[in-house]
Amino acid sequence: MIRPDDLLQPRPEGLYCPPGGFYIDPVRPVDRAVITHGHADHARAGHGTVLATPETLDIMAERYGEAFAGQAQPLAYGETIGRDGVDVMLVPAGHVLGSAQAVVRWKGMTIVCSGDYKRRPDPTCAPFEPVPCDVFITEATFGLPVFRHPPDGEEIAKLLRSVEQFPERAHLVGAYALGKAQRVIALLRRAGYAETLYVHGALLRLNRLYERHGVDLGPLAPATAEGRTAKADFAGRIIVCPPSALQDRWARRFPDPLPAFASGWMGVRARARQRGIELPLAISDHADWDELTATIAEVSPGELWITHGREEALLRWAELNGVTARALALVGYEDEDGEAAAVETAST
Repeated sequence: MIRPDDLLQPRPEGLYCPPGGFYIDPVRPVDRAVITHGHADHARAGHGTVLATPETLDIMAERYGEAFAGQAQPLAYGETIGRDGVDVMLVPAGHVLGSAQAVVRWKGMTIVCSGDYKRRPDPTCAPFEPVPCDVFITEATFGLPVFRHPPDGEEIAKLLRSVEQFPERAHLVGAYALGKAQRVIALLRRAGYAETLYVHGALLRLNRLYERHGVDLGPLAPATAEGRTAKADFAGRIIVCPPSALQDRWARRFPDPLPAFASGWMGVRARARQRGIELPLAISDHADWDELTATIAEVSPGELWITHGREEALLRWAELNGVTARALALVGYEDEDGEAAAVETAST
């Protein structure tokens, strides 16, 4: 009888498939890697062969250079490839452009490794597709009942109201360069904001990559106060930048800058205060508690494996709902902020 651990098992390098001889999102260089998406904690350079969606491979080439791996092998959504008798298929995860769940099948057993995922509509990437399976490996970044993200439209409306109320101030929106920045821009467009959006130089290349893959971001311009653009011209404008730039001297070039930050962690008021964020925007690229539990119920796995996040609450939920579950305790993956979660502040 085939056991799940015969097909996938945690090792120091990451999840390993012994019969297929490959790792999923390994945290150190390996001969054969399947990569779920382009964020740096999942997609590292230096592997022998990398199997991923064409979009993820483009992202890795943009970030690490064309020689990021010995060989890059694209696999489109829904296509299947064999690895020493193991079938591997990638299906959308809804996290960022090109993000995928790795569906691994062998001798009648199916394991789905979700990578990072969200369930909300996102105009910048393909939506999550549930796959029935024997084992579902879920992230748990926001795996506590306290985490229930508000509708994205409401958060964008907060930003637009602030721009209307404070036309003399520049609104600086901190957003991560891959995925979040493009999503915020697209949500603003969907809300009817047609003005030029200004972007930090660190976002320009990935914005262009998204546009090459058919994501329309509307009129964009570099956020610079030099040359023809005077500092006062940014009054009432929205500038999208990396979160680190909010506290940098770079921000001082704008008139009376109002710091905003788009992150699921901005639902935690203490985090917003600690960062000096005047306008927190709780927009997450991860599933919240209700979406995590609804996804597990929808997939209806025979067994649930939980990784990189708040594992204890989901383990308890699984026990109460008759789902066999275990925590993998994989290391090397970070949350949306790229730092350890200050969960103890979640109820403050």
